[in-house]
Amino acid sequence: MGGGDGVAAKVPAGPAEAGAGDAAPRTRYLRQFELVEKMRAYDPSLDENLINRAYVYATAKHGGQKRHSGDPYFAHPIEVAGILTDYKLDAATIVAGLLHDTIEDTEATRDEIASKFGEEVADLVEGVTKLSKLEVQSEENKQAQNLQKFILAMSRDVRVLLVKLADRLHNMRTLKHIPTAAKRRRIALETLEIYGPLARRIGMERMARELESRAFHEAFPEAEAAINARLEQLRAEKGANVAKVIQTIMEVFEFAGVDARVFGREKQPYSIWRKLQRKSVEFSDLADVYAFRVIVNNPDDCYRALGLVHQTWRCVPDQVEDYISNPKPNGYRSIHTTVIGPGNVRVEIQIRTEEMDQVAEVGVAAHWRYKNEAYGYDEELAASAGIDAREATRSLLEIAEHGGDAGEFLEHAKLEMYQDHVFAFTPKGTLIALPQGATPLDFAYAVHSDIGDRVAGVKINGEERPLRTVLRNGDVVEIIAGAKVAPVPGYESLAKTGRAKSAQRRLERGVRRDEFAKLGRELVAHALHRHGHDLAETSLKAAAARLGKHDEDELFVAVGEGLVKPSAVVVAAFPGLEDKVRREEGRKPMAADKAKLYVKGSNLTPGVALHFAEDCTPIPGDRIVGVLEPGKGIVVHTIECDTLARETETEWVDLAWTQTALHRTLAVGRIVATVENKRGVLADLCRVIAENEGDILNLRLAKRTTEFFDMIFDIEVADARHLTNIVAAMRTSKAVIEVERVRG
Repeated sequence: MGGGDGVAAKVPAGPAEAGAGDAAPRTRYLRQFELVEKMRAYDPSLDENLINRAYVYATAKHGGQKRHSGDPYFAHPIEVAGILTDYKLDAATIVAGLLHDTIEDTEATRDEIASKFGEEVADLVEGVTKLSKLEVQSEENKQAQNLQKFILAMSRDVRVLLVKLADRLHNMRTLKHIPTAAKRRRIALETLEIYGPLARRIGMERMARELESRAFHEAFPEAEAAINARLEQLRAEKGANVAKVIQTIMEVFEFAGVDARVFGREKQPYSIWRKLQRKSVEFSDLADVYAFRVIVNNPDDCYRALGLVHQTWRCVPDQVEDYISNPKPNGYRSIHTTVIGPGNVRVEIQIRTEEMDQVAEVGVAAHWRYKNEAYGYDEELAASAGIDAREATRSLLEIAEHGGDAGEFLEHAKLEMYQDHVFAFTPKGTLIALPQGATPLDFAYAVHSDIGDRVAGVKINGEERPLRTVLRNGDVVEIIAGAKVAPVPGYESLAKTGRAKSAQRRLERGVRRDEFAKLGRELVAHALHRHGHDLAETSLKAAAARLGKHDEDELFVAVGEGLVKPSAVVVAAFPGLEDKVRREEGRKPMAADKAKLYVKGSNLTPGVALHFAEDCTPIPGDRIVGVLEPGKGIVVHTIECDTLARETETEWVDLAWTQTALHRTLAVGRIVATVENKRGVLADLCRVIAENEGDILNLRLAKRTTEFFDMIFDIEVADARHLTNIVAAMRTSKAVIEVERVRG
């Protein structure tokens, strides 16, 4: 969109601008009759009156508004409509292109558009219309939230996406008129990160190339210049190769009786740059810059052509990709191969039919045609060609619906859009396309979100494998689903796709909320008990409202997160206790009559709402105290920990170990030993620890001199007494100068 993207400035026309003496626009735009003629060329049954009325309405509504270029603002929606006609789209889409900025930038309303142009057009315009400016803290959040709302809108009708892409393309064509370099670069980066990949996701390669080429020129001019210089050098060295490859292919095919057309070109600087970034190729080694397209009559000839190419030049191993038998999710079909061509130069060759080539260039837009005496999108035709616009954007829609903050969504969406594919199969033979580097967790979510939420294990090609296994082309993957819906431990490193990461974070947020609610409920129960009240007999609805929470559950979560004090809940529930609560808070918290919150008794999961301090490493048997930290829940410290000296005692939570924790749980204690710097000392200490049934989990050298060195041991022990015994045994070694437990 114009102003909303910061690409267009809308300047009210002054007296000198509004009359017949207006200066001619700097850019020639489509006249009304030209737009109609372009559409009539592919849609003879066109409702010309509809197009004419929309054209006049758009120019009237935008009136004297101006672009940064000085052109009338209405030139922008007219050119957007022109771009859409290049893709031979239906009348409703073209009208939406003409009107796409009217609701946001003029006094037009959705109801008015619906009454004049119909509900279908109004829905499209509303879907494309930029929402009112979001009150967010950063440009990234603004971009993320706009994209999130946009994906939700386009999931209902892919034409929303087509209009938006045309809008962005025209804005990129006129980007040079924006006076601020930083703003131009921001728009260019957004185009590279969002709009180019979105276009490619629905197969619109031609549009993606232009968007990315223009954006790369603005965002990375030095990189573009360097790549162009290298291309110029290669042209000088290998200049005749393109013509030579085309001539050789044509001669070989003609001799074999295969009818074909062959095209050769240099790859775009942006695609070369992406390859350099992705594969860490040295710039001086850049040579794989030529791509050739072979167009044949039918799919059988595609495979014949592949054989002829491989008979002519040596193919590069593992560089043959068959997207005819395994189409990409956006419907792309072709055979790719890389060969060592003339002059020992690597050459990429793509082989496909005319129909495949059309889909490869314009994707979903290739399937607008006449059906039932009306011109429009033919879903059946698209499906037969392997294109499902809804499926192509389904994973993005799932990410948009999973919640989380705007930055998290943007991260997941970008992950989902940048994909080189690997193909794996379900046990029933269903093909699943995933990005390179994908794991079984990604596969599970690609099959169905319910399966992903319950992943417990995986079999690959009939053998049980770890979830960290990277999938390869042709793998048969069987997901072992458990009964429990829960996040997979370590999913951040396991998941490759945005869909899987987003879903796992959603599950993690649910677990965190449950854990904080449990903790908060227990803290509130203890606080009420101290003041003679029972949680089971106390309604906290009014207290929740007084503290700005929707209900009791939300209140418990806030208490568990450390955002609301338990004492504040008591006062909100029983205002008459306020003075007493304040007096109580002034007392030392370790009074003997104070109820204790058992560490293991509430079934809290360490690392979620319960954390053990790393500086003092509390273990069963230690006297412990909890500190309620906002956003984390309870952090458990030993009573001797130095960190507690920096905390307010009234914020402490008295804790105790359960009998289960004392007798059945292994914990990790940390000790530091100063020992003589001589051979065999470390072996002796390890032997002492092992003889006392301790397991060393981690060992590191903290300090070393010519005479002594300090070593830190993390040892798995049963309890504090067990660790004390190990320390005592280590002190008997003659080489040990000093050994003690680390307590913070």
